Amino acid sequence: MDSDNKLFKFLNNYLMGPMGKISQLRIVRGVMAAGMASIPFTIVGSMFLIIAVLPQSFPALEGIWEASFNRVQSLYMLANMATMGILALYFCIVFGYEYSKIQAQEEKINLNPLNGALLSMMAFFMCLPELIFDGGVAVLVSVITEDQKIIDGWEMSGGVTRLGTTGIFTAIIMSIIAVKLYTLCVKRKWVIKMPETVPTGVSTSFTALIPTILIALTVVVINGVLIALGTDIFKMIAIPFGFVTNLANTWVGLLVIYFLMHALWVVGIHGATIVTSFLTPIVLSNMVQNQNGANLPFAGEFNNSFVTIGGSGATLGMVVFITFFARSAQLSALGKAAVIPSLFNINEPILFGMPVVYNPYTAIPFFLAPMSSMSVAYFAIKFGLVNPPIAQVAWPTPLGLSGFIGSGGDWRAFVLAVVCAGTAFLIWFPFIKFYDGKLYQEEQAKAAVNEMN
Repeated sequence: MDSDNKLFKFLNNYLMGPMGKISQLRIVRGVMAAGMASIPFTIVGSMFLIIAVLPQSFPALEGIWEASFNRVQSLYMLANMATMGILALYFCIVFGYEYSKIQAQEEKINLNPLNGALLSMMAFFMCLPELIFDGGVAVLVSVITEDQKIIDGWEMSGGVTRLGTTGIFTAIIMSIIAVKLYTLCVKRKWVIKMPETVPTGVSTSFTALIPTILIALTVVVINGVLIALGTDIFKMIAIPFGFVTNLANTWVGLLVIYFLMHALWVVGIHGATIVTSFLTPIVLSNMVQNQNGANLPFAGEFNNSFVTIGGSGATLGMVVFITFFARSAQLSALGKAAVIPSLFNINEPILFGMPVVYNPYTAIPFFLAPMSSMSVAYFAIKFGLVNPPIAQVAWPTPLGLSGFIGSGGDWRAFVLAVVCAGTAFLIWFPFIKFYDGKLYQEEQAKAAVNEMN
């Protein structure tokens, strides 16, 4: 037990503390809010994509689709274009709004979140067109080939390319710059004040005038310097974030990610919320690449479909076991209360009722089970045994169905999810069996004492 205490002390000092502070950073909270706000758009956009690609998984449907859905594909796929196709814009607006609201609350200043959102969008849109210096003159790039279509600086591919998932990181960075400058102007009182008799809406508009000018000039200078150097903000941001993305797409990188996620949970911090908020842009970008022919396992709802089945710690199999086979009355009652929520990837009753948090008997399988299920799913997709995720599904979607829908209707994804759940349970089994026996003995001892009294 002393070694267990040392483990929890180590996690508290070197993981819980730093990650707890990171989770409270204003930027991180803004990114979390943007990621949550994007969920309905990614799900709806994916639903229409699934309609388009379903015959690829079920060839028998091709004739029906040719006579029906394919005839109006350009029409209904507008829903996909207006959601997944401009996802960076949603991130930009929500992040700008939430970050401005957080700044206003914590700095005790009068920032209008709507102005923050609009200023962020302006800064982001100023970075979208591609420019070059040609003979000392800034000109918009125009290239039309079989592989590339850039018209007056706007790269097109089923919509404006940079408004899609590839633009999320740039949207966040430009929103940070815009809101920071807006905050600076308000704090330094670099705003136009209108008389009190002027309506609030008009007064608020003029308050944003000087920040708008400052932000526009700043972005012009940033773009000008980068274009002179033969690059732009998109290409610059792609370097560090590209490294992070490539790392997250490796098996070792995912092992580290899932270790961190569950190490936080063990010491009482909602690791899934913190870690996945950073990963949302990556899994969405990977999902779009898969739609275009890539084979990236870590995309869409890879996590809830194949890894954390039943909730963090991949606890579904374990919950089913204690529901029907636990000898301990405590675990049996807990299982009966938690089994239905676990089918929908909700396991807070287990995390805090068993508990898993600060429990040395469950800490090891809580780490190892999701890392094992992740490994099975990663290599199954990597080696082409199962189609990669191409569509977003709601995270509470039950076992098997989530992978089936997310893969565009690949029945093998359903089987893979069941195998992953089984793999996780094999990790859990010896530990939960031992813990169940320990609790049962304690309950029997207490019952004997009560009978004697």
